[in-house]
Amino acid sequence: MDRKIEVDKNGAVTQADTGKLTLFTKVAYGCGDTACNIVFGMISTLLTLFYTDYVGIPAITVGMVMLISRIFDGSSDLIMGFITERTKSRWGHARPWILWMAVPYALSAVSLFTVPQTNETVQFWYIFVTYNLTTTILYTAINVPYGTLSTKMTRSSRERDLLSVFRMSMAPVGRIIAVTFTMPVVKLFGDNQSAWVKAMSMWALLAVIMLFICFWKCEEKVYIEAAKKEKTPLLKSIKALGTNQYFWASLILWTVTCVHGTLVGTDLPYYCKYIFGNDSWMYSVMYLAEAGTLIVGAMLCPLLLKKMSKRDLSLAGCVIAVAAHALFLINPYSYAWALGTSIIRALGEAPLTAVVFGMMGDVVEFGQWKSHVRQESLIFGGGSLGFKIGTGITSAIVTSLLTYSGYISSANEAVVQPESSIQMILNIYKFGPILIWLIAVVTLVFYQLDKKYPAIMKELQEREARGEM
Repeated sequence: MDRKIEVDKNGAVTQADTGKLTLFTKVAYGCGDTACNIVFGMISTLLTLFYTDYVGIPAITVGMVMLISRIFDGSSDLIMGFITERTKSRWGHARPWILWMAVPYALSAVSLFTVPQTNETVQFWYIFVTYNLTTTILYTAINVPYGTLSTKMTRSSRERDLLSVFRMSMAPVGRIIAVTFTMPVVKLFGDNQSAWVKAMSMWALLAVIMLFICFWKCEEKVYIEAAKKEKTPLLKSIKALGTNQYFWASLILWTVTCVHGTLVGTDLPYYCKYIFGNDSWMYSVMYLAEAGTLIVGAMLCPLLLKKMSKRDLSLAGCVIAVAAHALFLINPYSYAWALGTSIIRALGEAPLTAVVFGMMGDVVEFGQWKSHVRQESLIFGGGSLGFKIGTGITSAIVTSLLTYSGYISSANEAVVQPESSIQMILNIYKFGPILIWLIAVVTLVFYQLDKKYPAIMKELQEREARGEM
């Protein structure tokens, strides 16, 4: 049975209601996103390079697969949201999916790199099936319940903020493991397709272990009695989600961070290879520097959140990100300058990256207050959709632009790229990041939920005391 909700002056539910989550629990929760990013970090960054330069698949084919796949992604996240809300097991609604899907997800990730060396039609269908199995089905079946789990572990806004901070502090660790170390490992194992399969197998095993840790320690403790009395009709759920303005704001903000990560991760290997003339260590060092700075910046956020709201902290960071990339444009041909400005940019990215899932937790409470419908799974399903939009469509756009510019896909190291392709690679990295962070700035200017949250939680307390939503 629910305990009485007490709200402090900052709108946080007191420990009397939820209890403070232990450090180990927060770390275990963060392990879930580390695991997802070990696998998806490869998919959203180096997979395109693998397809074009190691298997020899035309960039237009890769882009077509990723673009068509977005059609399925648009519905899979909402479907998984409904499935999660209706799941009944001894472990709860969301938690069991992390256990059930861990091994299938890892195996499907390895299959992405076992593309048969055959004709282009067979290769198209192989990567289409394996890409959608991994991203549209199995990633969705883990990530939507995983995001939902945070709202079922606690109703404290403060504790959810900290879960978000741990999640997004540890997420880059997964990308560092996969992305930074993959190229050196691939070179070590023979710099061929078989080497990629071996590298991905290592990362997939590590991901499974971390998902098991997340499942083991993160228990569901939040149950709203009023929400159990009747099932919300489908159309009412969709209407409640669609009219929740802060759901759309948080979706845009999360999509921005995903677009940035995918755009940089996809284009930067080409940038280092063809602009800086290095395809061995420069990309790994730049990616490690940016991801490492994100971790440090995210870990500082709990201290800053004591003095600033999530919105104000994120807005200040996004302004820094825009300014840092504007500095990069002064000298885009200098590796040292690019490295330095990427570190400053990462400091600006860190606040939004760290608290965006805390924002989504607040959106759940706002949605219940506004429409009398509580939608943890659907809201976090929307977050998963933002991730896929950010990764899939961005990858498709990048590969389409490369194709349009005349990029030559080949496993042959001696191929000479046309000047138009080199210029396209340069322009994508020069102008892409600054545009998307400007979108974040505009969105945050209009984001006002932090100010409304204390009053919202007070009214919810009164409603739930009467057995109402």
